[in-house]
Order: sequence, then structure tokens, then C-alpha cells
Amino acid sequence: MRAARDCASSFYYRPPPESAEELLLKRLDRIFTNDPVYGSRRLQAALLREGISIGRRRVPRLTRKLGLWAVRPKRNTSQRHPEHKVYPYLLRGKTINQPNPLWAADVTSIPMQQAFLYLVAIIDWATRRVLSWRLANTLAAGLCVEAPSQALARFGNPGISNTDQGAQFTSDEFTKALRDHGIEISMDGRWRCHDNIFVERLW
Repeated sequence: MRAARDCASSFYYRPPPESAEELLLKRLDRIFTNDPVYGSRRLQAALLREGISIGRRRVPRLTRKLGLWAVRPKRNTSQRHPEHKVYPYLLRGKTINQPNPLWAADVTSIPMQQAFLYLVAIIDWATRRVLSWRLANTLAAGLCVEAPSQALARFGNPGISNTDQGAQFTSDEFTKALRDHGIEISMDGRWRCHDNIFVERLW
């Protein structure tokens, strides 16, 4: 009898409705994903256009809670090499909602007391999961090859790999490693940092 009562209580359970702030956070996150160059003022304007009244000071508090800040092109880690081949951007119009068809890679600099460290990460586009990462004190192509090699060993091959046009990603060493595994190569448009938005947001 007790087991029957337990089953009945779980059968009629209804999850509590989302709070107004949770719904607002979801809407703010969706607006930012579509327009990652937006700062707090433009995000507030976008919400107002949708009929959502929100104070000027509240938007920065919510974006900090979500870990959002406007994405800008990186000048120190995305320098093009004039002799390297640049591949077209393959993601426009694609919907990726299953893990593993698409990986994204990027590198960022971490300032230290007397120099920089460089961190490269590989993420799964659909799940936003970090599949592998590497840290080094030089920005060389080898650093960016090690991270996907580790991810390939653990998770198999994606269909597409997307990066920016930085010299380390257009290098023969990096692109050959992808081609050897039958992976299509996709690269952001020049100065279009939001083409790789999910890994940019990771930083």
C-alpha cells in the first residue's frame, strides 16, 4: 500500500514554474548568443523592443550572473599568415543539436607577471563541453595540434572543425592533422569573432 501511495505521489508531481528572473536570464542569453557584440546598453534596448522593461543597472548584474561580456576580435592570438590557405566558413544556416558532428577550437592569452601563457581549447558545439585543452608559454602550431589529437583519441572524429583564421590554425601542421582524419575544415570570416561564438564565450 505504501509503495502504491509513493507511486501516486510521484505520478502527480508537477515541477515548479520558472521564476520571472529565470525566464529573463534565458531570454537575455538567447539575445546575446544571436548578437554577441552587444554590450549592456544594446541588450537593454533589445529587451525593451520585446516589451521587457528592465533597469539600466540590472542588465550588467544579469550578464555577470550568466558570465557574458561583449565579444571582440582578438588581435594577439588571431594574426593571419599571408601564405596560408584560408578555408570557407561552413556553419552558416546549419543547426547542430547532437554531440560530435562539430567541434570548435580557439586560443587565448593569459597575462602573467613577466610574459603570457597561451591556452587552446576544443569544445563540442552542441553540448558546449570542453573536450580537451593545452597550455604553453609559446603560441606555436604544435600547441594547437596537441589539443585536438587528445580529443580525437577520446571521442572519435567530428564531421567539421571550426576555428578563426589565426596562423596557428591555418598552418599546414594543423590543417593536415584534420584532413588526415577526414575532418572538414571551417574558418570564421575575417574579424567575425561571433562566427565561433560558443568557444569565444568560453573565454
